[in-house]
Amino acid sequence: MSTASTAPAAPPVNGQVVGLAHYASRAVLERVLARSGITFQQSLALNGVANAAGSVAADELTGALAHALKTDASEVRGSVDGLVAAGLLETLPGEPVRVRFTEAGDALRREIGTAGAEIAARLYADIPAEDLAAAGRVLRLVTERANAELAARN
Repeated sequence: MSTASTAPAAPPVNGQVVGLAHYASRAVLERVLARSGITFQQSLALNGVANAAGSVAADELTGALAHALKTDASEVRGSVDGLVAAGLLETLPGEPVRVRFTEAGDALRREIGTAGAEIAARLYADIPAEDLAAAGRVLRLVTERANAELAARN
């Protein structure tokens, strides 16, 4: 007599599974962001400024985020403008217009970064490094292929 398990099989990895993981982990981060008074998109803009060594052309930042988020550049520009209005970024005169951190913006970005690292440590705890590396490779490849398909249709 067979004692086969009746537990349901794990779903295959697909866009829905990846998306659900993204939204679940993002919801945890959104709690931190809500206390900070900024949106997820604004937190990404702060990261974009940090990745550019603290100063970046506003149009370059807007374009990169719009491409990454697959959204309209005017929506992203509104997020950047909101950070300026909140005193977290400041504009620098010149062409092209650049944005950089204010002291408050840099402090907030570091605070959110620390909280995000703590969240990731909890969520990814006990997952073998080899599994995380494989998942990262697969997700980067899927992203590259999707971006290529989107570019080919434009």
